[in-house]
Amino acid sequence: MSPPQRRRRVPKAAPRQEKPAPLPAEAGKEDGPGRTRDLERLYVVTGQAAGGDRAELDLVTLIVACADAPPTAQPEQLALLRLCRAPMSVAEVSAYLHLPFSVVTVLLTELLTAELVQARVPIVRSELPDRSLLEAVMHGLQKL
Repeated sequence: MSPPQRRRRVPKAAPRQEKPAPLPAEAGKEDGPGRTRDLERLYVVTGQAAGGDRAELDLVTLIVACADAPPTAQPEQLALLRLCRAPMSVAEVSAYLHLPFSVVTVLLTELLTAELVQARVPIVRSELPDRSLLEAVMHGLQKL
């Protein structure tokens, strides 16, 4: 005897609503579903600093907040400072804030210049001492 078969439910199609005509000031502002407005928002977030020098940040560079946000900080900077109370990589910050890496580097450059955050280079595995050397030192100390 075979188990009963379930039928997949098909969602009912919602009635199509006509999109209102754009206002004259908004005409031609959207390439797709909000695409142009998103790009404009990112430009506003980065401001004039986008063309300037950026800090040398890697995806795995750890960021730590070392001061509270000033009252003039942007909402994105406030969120970044809240996230980085504990060390967090630039890639994680970018993912949590839903912002591209390039925008996050511009925000971090501004915060680094204002000395509100510190950037810590992660420890590279090749810079750690060799395990056999550590074991030899440990055995030598045990023999004392």
